[in-house]
Amino acid sequence: RLSQLRSAGAWLILLLVLGLARPDLLRVDRSLLPGLALLGVAGLAAVHATFFLAIDRLEIGPALTIQYLAPLLLLVWLRTVHGRSIAPSLWGAVGLSLLGCFLVVKAYDAGDLDTVGLIAAFGSMVTFAIYMVGSERAGHRLEPVTTLFWVFGFATVFWALATPWWSFPWDGLGSARNLLYAAALIVAGTLVPFICIVASLRHIPAPRAAVVATLEPALAGVFAWILLGEELAAVQIAGGAVVLTAVAWVQSRRPDLEAEGAPPSRSGARFSPR
Repeated sequence: RLSQLRSAGAWLILLLVLGLARPDLLRVDRSLLPGLALLGVAGLAAVHATFFLAIDRLEIGPALTIQYLAPLLLLVWLRTVHGRSIAPSLWGAVGLSLLGCFLVVKAYDAGDLDTVGLIAAFGSMVTFAIYMVGSERAGHRLEPVTTLFWVFGFATVFWALATPWWSFPWDGLGSARNLLYAAALIVAGTLVPFICIVASLRHIPAPRAAVVATLEPALAGVFAWILLGEELAAVQIAGGAVVLTAVAWVQSRRPDLEAEGAPPSRSGARFSPR
């Protein structure tokens, strides 16, 4: 239901804003709709659902670490399936980012591992990779807000069929506090970051963007320390430094972009992995 709320809320905001300000951005070529539908269901809806299920059944440490194996999965897939050339520096950066995530979320203290939770965590890894690649491809033809309008729309339709709205637990939104939490989740936790990631994929390859996204666990630890008073262990601080090093390494190796099969400039060229 949380996944359903995120998708529907973000889609309604985009529909309202674009419908009033830029209705031209709502239109896409019909030939792109199957790809956007796949991205909305197999990428967006599935990555939300599998991750929420994973953290419901597992400690957040191992769940996050497994999900952030996605950059490594992307590299292996691009190299083996598409024969896309991958710069050695990127392999190293992925390894560093995974190590940093492992330390930040204390995944070494995994607790009892639940089978369903593990399956869901690996599912979130696969669907996150699907989302990154699909968004990279869509971004070469469409504006980020156009891509997300259709992707959130297809995800909303999927959830409406899988979990009908007439049985939605509306009483959970019965207080002003919970409504505020829901609004923050939809806007700050869904719409803004997804626009940012889709926009970034117009300029950098999916593997690089996925490595940068591993800043999430490190930043979550910092925010929990500042906002919630949660103390960070020395090993977590060290892990955050490792993630930052990996991100800095990725961004310092700009000449390798062409070797990685970087996205073309915004000239309308369609992405075609080498």
